[in-house]
Amino acid sequence: MKRRDFLKSVSGLAAGAALPAIPQVVSTAYADARSETLLIVSEGGPNNLDIHGVGTNVPGYEVSWNCYDRLISHEMKVGPGGVPYYDRDKFKGELAEEMKIDDMSVTFKLRKNAKFHDGTPVTAKDVKWSLDRAVSVGGFPTFQMSAGSLTKPEQFVVIDDTTVRVDFLKKDKLTIPDLAVIVPCIVNSELVKKNASEKDPWGLEFTKQQTAGSGAYKVTKWTAGTEVIMERNEDWVCGPLPKIKRVIWRMVPQAGNRRALLERGDADISYELPNKDFQEVKANGKLNVVSLPFSNGIQYIGMNVTKPPFDNPKVRQAVAYALPYQKIMDAVMFGLANPMFGAPKDKPTEVAWPQPHKYNTDIEKAKTLMAEAGLANGFETTISFDLNFAGVNEPLCVLVQESLAQIGIKTTINKVPGANWRTELNKKEMPLFTNVFSGWLDYPEYFFYWCYHGNNSVFNTMSYKSAEMDKLIDGARTAAATGDTATYDADVKGFVDLAFTDIPRIPLYQPFVNVAMQKNISGYQYWFHRRLDYRALVKG
Repeated sequence: MKRRDFLKSVSGLAAGAALPAIPQVVSTAYADARSETLLIVSEGGPNNLDIHGVGTNVPGYEVSWNCYDRLISHEMKVGPGGVPYYDRDKFKGELAEEMKIDDMSVTFKLRKNAKFHDGTPVTAKDVKWSLDRAVSVGGFPTFQMSAGSLTKPEQFVVIDDTTVRVDFLKKDKLTIPDLAVIVPCIVNSELVKKNASEKDPWGLEFTKQQTAGSGAYKVTKWTAGTEVIMERNEDWVCGPLPKIKRVIWRMVPQAGNRRALLERGDADISYELPNKDFQEVKANGKLNVVSLPFSNGIQYIGMNVTKPPFDNPKVRQAVAYALPYQKIMDAVMFGLANPMFGAPKDKPTEVAWPQPHKYNTDIEKAKTLMAEAGLANGFETTISFDLNFAGVNEPLCVLVQESLAQIGIKTTINKVPGANWRTELNKKEMPLFTNVFSGWLDYPEYFFYWCYHGNNSVFNTMSYKSAEMDKLIDGARTAAATGDTATYDADVKGFVDLAFTDIPRIPLYQPFVNVAMQKNISGYQYWFHRRLDYRALVKG
């Protein structure tokens, strides 16, 4: 079976074609090619190949992670169930071969033999230009950098061709971890500048369509909504050369076809099956299935507090009492999540995130609150979700729609194409919606800085502003940097309590990352971004 015939068979499945017969004899050449090729199938794919791009979606993170290097990365540790898991508190060099942390700066020595995909050396000026870009383009990348107090181009100083220094504006526990996330990736500055313009000084249109990094893989073909093909960078020096030579990532919209491809052995990995399928696949034992809780993550119902009637706390509390929490856990998640609701009334707030709130389904209580808000007859609105994750989001929204109808809230379900979802979040026009947020840095104050702070980042999807909340979040960040444990604990408990009182968003559950893979695939690692790291994967 030739590679092109194999791909045609997958392409046919994507369109809903019948499963072709599996050949009884496979050539040695084909077997070798398959052992070096990883075939991933998922519901949705990237809408942009550049993490600095406007509205880059979650699948776009996976491309950036594997095709670009950063100065540093995390060490690994043994996680739940023996799965390799990134170590939140331990770092190692990636492009940097040395890291020296001083009181108010950190200095990096670059690997002298590191090259971009086009063969040009990676230099300190590329590092500075890339970090300047990240703090200057605006939107998500710039806010992400600010989470670690990285906000000014003047902080990034070229010492010589292979040495760069990052100056601290203030002591911040999150600065070093923030340099290990996806955003501060190092870009081929000369290549991108050649393809920039006065209107697009950072070359975002160019890097939207092709990668310009030094990472372990490079994109050789991208057909939006259909397929991404990545080839191994044979000159990669920032770690052991990956065993996988080629990654073929195909978008297969039908969940049944994705499962069939896996069970037939034609696909190697999928992380977007319905939870019911994951449970069945686990039970039949044909595939390996990894299920791990999102670090620092929840799925939630959000309400835009600038849009009446969701500007009324009583309405938000009514929604919190009306949600069908256990039905969602049973009929949508099939138990593959940790509940974030129904904590005992006498349970004290913990210095932790995520943690359950004390709301539970109580339709009568919800009706009373609606009457107190002057809305006993209810109102009409829309509930929106990301079609890239329709397998969970659609049945979840149907259950929410049915439950809210019992208290007079009539909802129309708004299905937003995955390629547009981040852009729609940025607009902050959706009144009611479901979304997932998982903080890349696993600290409560980091999650709340993104989601509840008055800086109003893209992930403060509720447009929530509270001077008291900001004071608590900022206080926790300062206390963490100075080692003031008592103040830190009090501020974390304070902002969690305030979030649950004002309830601009309602946590439903902590999702699990579910990945199904063939038995001959090893090396899977859990990362904060929840996407695949091809560099460690091995196919037997």
